[in-house]
Amino acid sequence: MNQDHLYQVLLAPRMTEKTVLLSESSNQYVFKVATTATKKDIKQAVEMLFEVKVDRVQTVNVKGKQKNFSRRSGKRSDWKKAYIRLAEGQSLDASAE
Repeated sequence: MNQDHLYQVLLAPRMTEKTVLLSESSNQYVFKVATTATKKDIKQAVEMLFEVKVDRVQTVNVKGKQKNFSRRSGKRSDWKKAYIRLAEGQSLDASAE
């Protein structure tokens, strides 16, 4: 896999109350990823960037909301997020990267 492509797969960590609880309880981390990224791409990107062993990757396509912008209706962009479970004994600090 091309290294430049792997750098473009992970866009940002998702830091919400739910994701913090997931990281503390079940060693799962949540990232906003490129909409074209596959589970294999996401796994390789996390393992390369953070130097950890990924156990499982789950993805969710989030649909953009319908919004009104000063008398015009519009739609926010669709995006994709990935739930990444690390192997036992592995951890990462997503806020530092």
